[in-house]
Amino acid sequence: MALTTSLADLSVVLVEPSHMQAVLVRRMLEHQGVGRITAVETAAAALAALKGATPQTVVISSLYLPDLAGTELVTAMRAEPALEFVPFILVSSETRPQVLEPVRQSGACSIVTKPFNEQQLSRALYAAADYLNPPEDLDAADIESLRVLVVDDSLASRRHLRRLLEELGIDHIIEAENGKQAVALLESAMVDLVITDYNMPEMDGRELTEYIRTQSWQAEVPVLMVTSEQNMGRLAAVERAGVSAICDKPFEAGSIRRLISDSLRR
Repeated sequence: MALTTSLADLSVVLVEPSHMQAVLVRRMLEHQGVGRITAVETAAAALAALKGATPQTVVISSLYLPDLAGTELVTAMRAEPALEFVPFILVSSETRPQVLEPVRQSGACSIVTKPFNEQQLSRALYAAADYLNPPEDLDAADIESLRVLVVDDSLASRRHLRRLLEELGIDHIIEAENGKQAVALLESAMVDLVITDYNMPEMDGRELTEYIRTQSWQAEVPVLMVTSEQNMGRLAAVERAGVSAICDKPFEAGSIRRLISDSLRR
């Protein structure tokens, strides 16, 4: 399947009920070289426009829509097999974590905060393009033999990560919904890399990292944490627990690929 190589290849579905805001974003997109832009005002219209979406399609959506919230739109997309991996960019002035959490957990590419400039929108577009791009800098032989454990209580996040890993050529992937399940898997399954969320029931990412470093027979395995956690004290505790690297949700595909590449080199 041919994947995106430049912004000019992208096809954007812009979901924005404000005519003035839609015109502004369209101008920014056109200035960035995006030629195919479909502007709609509602989530229902967006889902209709996404029927038959190409592999180069990206959705840019406002949070507050007339029929559904942007968080509900991305949830509806992730429930559709054909739309499950369409890059989603949220544009919103909302900053409350509890409101944005569904988007962060959905595997969204970016959250762009209003008011924003063209440079910020451009960064989000390149993150979407990077999500669609196949990587070129990892050794195929190393990748094919890599065994990865993905730990996240969000099914959408696990699927998002699985797609990125499979695009890298990684076939040996096991999943756990929380740290407690991960511990059970680690007792019998050898892995080369653990990618885990922080906030999870039963056992969170910090507790899982502490277990791996102090009790597991695989104490040296790299642990990458992908999280929407913003509390610096908690993140500092995660670092002390021995995590190898921390990546924010929503994360850029290139960031995960670089972290995996760095882990392989080490």
